[in-house]
Amino acid sequence: MATASTLPPFGARPRAGVRRLSSMTATREDLVTGPTVVVPPKHMMAPSNAHEVAEAMEMAKHHIDQIASGNISPTTPQPTTTTDAFAFAFDIDGVLIRGGKPIPEAVEAMKVLNGQNEWGIKVPYIFVTNGGGKTEEERCLQLSQQLEIEVSPGQFICGHTPMREMAERYNTVLVVGGEGEKCRLVAEGYGFKDVVTPGDIIKDNQDTTPFRKLTDDEIEHSRARNFGEVEIEAIFVFADSRDWAGDQQIILDLLMSKNGRLGTRSETFDEGPPIFFSHNDVVWSTSHELTRIGMGALRASLEAMFKAVTGKELITTAYGKPQIGTFQFATRLLQQWRKDTHGIDSPPDTVYFVGDTPESDIRGTNDYNESPLSDNTWYSILVRTGVYRKGSRPQFEPKATVDNVLDAVNHGMQLELTKLLRNKTIASSRQDGETIMEEE
Repeated sequence: MATASTLPPFGARPRAGVRRLSSMTATREDLVTGPTVVVPPKHMMAPSNAHEVAEAMEMAKHHIDQIASGNISPTTPQPTTTTDAFAFAFDIDGVLIRGGKPIPEAVEAMKVLNGQNEWGIKVPYIFVTNGGGKTEEERCLQLSQQLEIEVSPGQFICGHTPMREMAERYNTVLVVGGEGEKCRLVAEGYGFKDVVTPGDIIKDNQDTTPFRKLTDDEIEHSRARNFGEVEIEAIFVFADSRDWAGDQQIILDLLMSKNGRLGTRSETFDEGPPIFFSHNDVVWSTSHELTRIGMGALRASLEAMFKAVTGKELITTAYGKPQIGTFQFATRLLQQWRKDTHGIDSPPDTVYFVGDTPESDIRGTNDYNESPLSDNTWYSILVRTGVYRKGSRPQFEPKATVDNVLDAVNHGMQLELTKLLRNKTIASSRQDGETIMEEE
């Protein structure tokens, strides 16, 4: 297990330019104005063990954004107590959180990663979730409150995070899903210039959805415009739909339209805008004892309805896990983190991905690990606290199956210790052999 340069006993000092905001009082708007670490009130006076990783990942994400914008600033590796040899990536729902509450072992697992282990090292970690409808900043605030640890927006990759790269390609877009106006705010935060919601469309023509009427709050916040003069260039499903019937009606209208203009019908049914989903999970884990249907089910339903109405196959695109692009984005973040902290321009040798859904978490990890696009090892670990339950056989086999996230962390760290001891033994044997040859 790689060791790192040491700091004074009290740990890493906050870096200049990185703000520390209370998880109880900070807002989403507070977090979008610069590098930030969200801190539980009990750690506001002095950084906790989790501060170093949270801050470093936030700066790595900031540097990735700078590179994308062409505004590159040189970085100098900072003193660190964190290993660079391996890292962990976690799904959230069913792994760390269930029904809005932390899974008991999750709190202890974070402590282990932040240095409370027999080797006294810290391990970098990020969160890769298909959950959507909230900004990375909102996710950060929520998880900090739930696990009572220091975290930063830079540690979060949501299913719709890679969609930010589409903002320059499309002008007027329909964004579907989530609560209220949250998905519109997410899309606008990503740089989309003209964001339409189903509420806007219903406000313009209430007969669009015969069985759905807007509430007073929806009428107030939906934006008035004449959609007979608007061409919608793309459809993005950012989060789970709260109104399947209404949302599907509007989506189908657009998919069968001429160039995304509502009220028109294409004769060939291939002139409508493209549609993108932030993930493809058919089911997910909640506080209910059985899994609940998710966005993947909506995607399957739309594809079936489109074919039933038009006789044609609907081409759709999904992001999130198990799509390779999500794992590439995670690798870029970890590589930038390693470059910033250790001066090594390559990702950690091994990333242990901990998930609860074989069809997305395990499949995606395995596919990326076997892909020529991967420059390092991604090791899949399945836990039994979410979608997957003991006694069933997963469709996609993980490298390891454990009871909970704490067991997953201990499993990965034990593998790294074994690897370190093996490498030391090989190095020692080689040194002894060279010594014997010199003596002869």
